[in-house]
Amino acid sequence: MARLDERLAKSPIQQGWIARTHFADAAACLWLEGELVHLDDLVLHDASMDIRAPTHELTRAHAVLRARRRIAEAKPGWTLSAAGLASLRGREGHAREEKTSELNLSADDESLGVDDEDGEADAAEPTSLVPADDRMAEMFAAVDAAIAQADRTLAGETATRARHAPERDALLYDLDWDEDERLAEWRAILDRTCGLPPTLAVAIATEAWSAIEPLQHTPWLGRLLAAALLRERGKARAHLPCLHEGMKAIPRERRRQGDAAGRLVVQLEAITAAAEAGLKDHDRWLTARTLLTRKLKGRRSTSRLPALVDYVLTRPVVSAAMIAEELRITPRAAQDLVGELGLREATGRGRYRAWGVL
Repeated sequence: MARLDERLAKSPIQQGWIARTHFADAAACLWLEGELVHLDDLVLHDASMDIRAPTHELTRAHAVLRARRRIAEAKPGWTLSAAGLASLRGREGHAREEKTSELNLSADDESLGVDDEDGEADAAEPTSLVPADDRMAEMFAAVDAAIAQADRTLAGETATRARHAPERDALLYDLDWDEDERLAEWRAILDRTCGLPPTLAVAIATEAWSAIEPLQHTPWLGRLLAAALLRERGKARAHLPCLHEGMKAIPRERRRQGDAAGRLVVQLEAITAAAEAGLKDHDRWLTARTLLTRKLKGRRSTSRLPALVDYVLTRPVVSAAMIAEELRITPRAAQDLVGELGLREATGRGRYRAWGVL
């Protein structure tokens, strides 16, 4: 893993490698769950150029792809923070609403003139136009205090409602499944791994996620958080590891070890397999880039071929429409550029063709 990260940090195809592996890891995530998603379908769906109606599996793979991109683009410490987890869980708006309600509550307390000692509002002073009456002043003071207490109670109920999770459909969710409590339990285990080596900490965190199952509908988020942990602890500074790809390389019977020690060994082997596959892919794509750049000699400075070389290395496959949109040329010109570079056709179709560096 350290060798791969060091090589990517100085590689001319670093961004292309990162962009391509996002697609591969998203497809591998669905593969581990027993669903098959073709890379070309995922690429076209990401570009909003589907050739058919997207399936449920394709939609889920695209959700994994978006989550990987968001984690990779964020700062290393953001993913495992409270704000990062809320955003990745789709609870970002709920967290913002809770914060806003707390701010409004404090602002209401200040505007009502709350006394810090007894929590009651200051009694309003009688106006100089009305003759002083002690009993009347006490009555108005009691009314003002009651109104202030009612306002604080209502504001407190609003903040309490904001802190609770929104109502969920019992048909889609297990209402007894407390995601916040389970996630807090997983984060407590994560905190206890601070003194361990990064790879061992990631193996423990991944295994704990599988055992606790914090989230009902996004179990795949666990390995993305584990990859972010590798990045946060300095083991993978230049990329986001593809742990789904690594686990895909482990035989199925070995992924279901009975003892805890055996499962940790499998997680460590998956990290190693992900790094080895990443090194092989990097060397292969770097060689392909070298061969493609040889065809750029003697081209005009206004040629779009160099831009096509860079673009084709960021996607597993590209279509004529994708090239035309990226390079701002016509689809016919895009096909001509593909012919000049000699890219390999990846689909075998006569229509809706796609090319790529395999």
